[in-house]
Amino acid sequence: MAEKKGGSKLNVAIIHPDLGIGGAERLIVDAAVELASHGHKVHVFTSHHDKNRCFEETVSGIFPVTVYGSFLPRHIFYRLHALCAYIRCLFVALCMLVMWPSFDVILADQVSVVIPLLKLKKATKVLFYCHFPDLLLAQHTTLLRRIYRKPIDFIEEMTTGMAHKILVNSKFTASMFAKTFKHLAARGIQPAVLYPAVNVNQFNEPANSYRLNFLSINRFERKKNIDLAISAFALLRTLEGDVLQGPDLAEASLTIAGKFQLLGHIGDSYVFVSRGLYGVAFYLLWMLGGFDNRLRENVEYLEELRSLAEREGVSSQVNFITSCSTAERNALLSQCLCVLYTPKDEHFGIVPLEAMAAHKPVIACNSGGPVETVKNGETGFLCDCDPREFSLAMAKLIKDPQMAQRMGIEARQHVTESFSTKIFGQHLNQYIADVARTKRD
Repeated sequence: MAEKKGGSKLNVAIIHPDLGIGGAERLIVDAAVELASHGHKVHVFTSHHDKNRCFEETVSGIFPVTVYGSFLPRHIFYRLHALCAYIRCLFVALCMLVMWPSFDVILADQVSVVIPLLKLKKATKVLFYCHFPDLLLAQHTTLLRRIYRKPIDFIEEMTTGMAHKILVNSKFTASMFAKTFKHLAARGIQPAVLYPAVNVNQFNEPANSYRLNFLSINRFERKKNIDLAISAFALLRTLEGDVLQGPDLAEASLTIAGKFQLLGHIGDSYVFVSRGLYGVAFYLLWMLGGFDNRLRENVEYLEELRSLAEREGVSSQVNFITSCSTAERNALLSQCLCVLYTPKDEHFGIVPLEAMAAHKPVIACNSGGPVETVKNGETGFLCDCDPREFSLAMAKLIKDPQMAQRMGIEARQHVTESFSTKIFGQHLNQYIADVARTKRD
C-alpha cells in the first residue's frame, strides 16, 4: 500500500463483540463518530446489535453497522463465555474479510484473537484497543477454570502483541498491561494511552434549584461495589457534632436510576418511595449499561443489594428506578448534588467524566482510573474504599452545597479541556494516521 499522508481519508473498519450500551460500547461509538467527522469512511462490524437497546448513533446513519453471527451462543449453560466470545468474534472477522474489500485500518476492540486473521490482508493495518487484560478479569479460582483459561490467556497475550499498535484506556491499565503481559513487555511492546471521552454538549447547565441529593450510577455487577454507596449513606445517620447536623441530614437523599430489563419485561419500574428516619429519601439510580436479564449476576446482585438495604435499616428509603432514558438521566444529573463512584481499581470509569461534564463533583475510590480523571479537592474527592470515608466526604457537601457548585464548575472545565469527544477524536485520528503509514511487516 502506498504511504498515506497525514491528511488522507481512510477506509476504517471497527470490530466490536456486542454493540450494547456499556462503557466499552460508548467508546467504540465515539470512535466511529469522531473518525467519520474527520472524513474517514467508517464501518462497524459486530455479532450483536439490538436496535431497541443501543446508542442512538448506531442507528442514525452516521456510519453503517453490519451484524454477523448473532445466532451463535453467548455461553453454554452459563459457562464458557470467553470461548463463545472468541468464536463469535472470529466469525465476524472471517465474514468481514470474505465479503468486504480491504480496509486501510481495522480497529479491533476487546478481543485480540481476531488480529492474526485480520492481518492476512497485508495492506491492512490493525489497531487494537485493550480496555483491560481479560485474564485479569476472568476467574481462576478452581483447577478446572485454570485449565480452561490457560490456553485462552496464552492466546490473548500472543495475539495482542501482533497488532501494529496497541491502545489502552488509562495509565493504570498501561501499568497492569506491562505486569500482566510480561513477554510483550520484554519485547519492548508498550501500549499508548487513549482516554475514553464524554460528549460535554449533551449536558445542560445544572438546575437552579436542587435537593441535597447524591447519585450512584453503575451496572448490576459485584465488582462495581455498589454496597459501598448503601453503607456510606446509612452511616450518615451516625455522624454527629460539627461533622453533620440533623437538619442538614434531613434534607439529604441518595438518588440512583437506570435502564434495565427484568425477567423479560422491558421498562418495568419498581418503586419503593417513603420518608423514613430524618425524612431522608434514598433513591438508587442504577447505571447506564443497566440490568440485563441475559446475565445471571444482574438478577442475583439486585437481590443482594435489597438485602443489604434491609440490614442497614434503609430499605424503606430505597427507590429502584429501573427504566431511565438518556434525557431523564441527564435531568437527574442536573438536579443532584454529587455523584458517588464506588468501584475499586476500575481501569477507567466513564461515569466520573459524565458527572463532571454535567457540572457535578465526584466522590470516588482513590484507585484505578478515577485517580487520573478526578482532581482531589478540586473536582471531587478521592477516598479510601471505606464507607466511613465516603460518608465523611458526603457530609462535607451536605454542610456546604456551595462547595459542590464550585467543584462542579471546575469539573466541567476539566473534562472539556482533557476528556471531551473532540480531544478524543483528535488523538484517535492521529493514531489511525500513524498506523496507516507504518511499513508492512
